[in-house]
Amino acid sequence: MDMIVDILSWIFIVSGSFFTIVGAIGVLRLPDFWTRLHGMSISDSAGVILLILGMAMQAGLTLITVKLFIILGFLFITGPTSTHAVANAALVSGLKPRSDVPPEDDPDPISNPETK
Repeated sequence: MDMIVDILSWIFIVSGSFFTIVGAIGVLRLPDFWTRLHGMSISDSAGVILLILGMAMQAGLTLITVKLFIILGFLFITGPTSTHAVANAALVSGLKPRSDVPPEDDPDPISNPETK
């Protein structure tokens, strides 16, 4: 039984690390503020949740697990809230989302009837 818990916890830890690293790479590679913010907020939330679940499985039923779940609840609430606050502050300060994508380069042909 301990082997199964170890394997599952390491799967959570490795996949959480993967999401966090992908989010960090996204911040470096994505073209503008809005896509960077979106990419980082999604991958950061998923990565932190998986990492904390993996650590809680490693800790077992102890006070450490309770503390990890308190941290998880705090991050679950404050992560999206802070992302929204940063996005709202950027929008209010005048930073507008990109709208300069030509119709032929639009990646979504459903929203662009000219490419059909």
